[in-house]
Amino acid sequence: MKNKILTSALALMTLGSAATAADLSNIVQAELRPGWRKADGTHMTALQLTLAPGWKTYWRAPGDAGIPPSFDWSGSSNMESVGITWPTPKVMYQAGMRSVGYSDQVVFPIQITPSEDGDINLNARVDLGLCKDICLPHSVTIRATLTADTTKPDPVIAAALSDRPFSEKEAGVGKVTCDIRPSSDGVTLTARIPMADSGGKEETVIETSNPMIWVSEPDVTRQGKELITAADLSHVEGKPFALDRSGIRITVLGKSYAVDIKGCDG
Repeated sequence: MKNKILTSALALMTLGSAATAADLSNIVQAELRPGWRKADGTHMTALQLTLAPGWKTYWRAPGDAGIPPSFDWSGSSNMESVGITWPTPKVMYQAGMRSVGYSDQVVFPIQITPSEDGDINLNARVDLGLCKDICLPHSVTIRATLTADTTKPDPVIAAALSDRPFSEKEAGVGKVTCDIRPSSDGVTLTARIPMADSGGKEETVIETSNPMIWVSEPDVTRQGKELITAADLSHVEGKPFALDRSGIRITVLGKSYAVDIKGCDG
């Protein structure tokens, strides 16, 4: 099953590779919002993507049919560290495959800590996937100078910062436990999450701290005040692996709200 899914994704990528840059200009428009310098010295900026009707792009864990965004900041200067806030995504289905991402428009807030006082010179590349009937790989180049004297907050970025999954504490989540059992080609993880109903059809995304671990589309059920989600995990190269419980990340996506859960107990 995994091989079929990977083959389908690669086929979509191959179809998209013939598209020209001129085609993509009608599909996505990218804008860097300059943002503002905060009192602690960090700078809040954002990448805003506007997509043509019917097109979508992806979240950090895009599902088997998606292409996750990749940010390369190596050409920038006066940048000590950078953090990205991921707005709450949606679960989408196409040709029987599940993906996780965004449609219409998305704003990715980016918080930069400069190495020293003064302007930050950005020269970055963002690789992302754009999908409708086919998937197209696309790259966005960011070149800008973020000045230290800009201090007025941008309401668009502020709204994107608030459009994120709640933390466990904010959502009142109880103690999350994970049962991990061997399977034919890896392990099966079952997480029990004490939390209030998040509304509608609840979906989950399960991630690990090891990028070489493949995670299947989770099954989700609810028993009263407890959400139960299970998925199969295996190494992409078929190797044995140890699963770090503290590195397990579960995002619950409901109609009313989402929750970002980090780590689980045995």
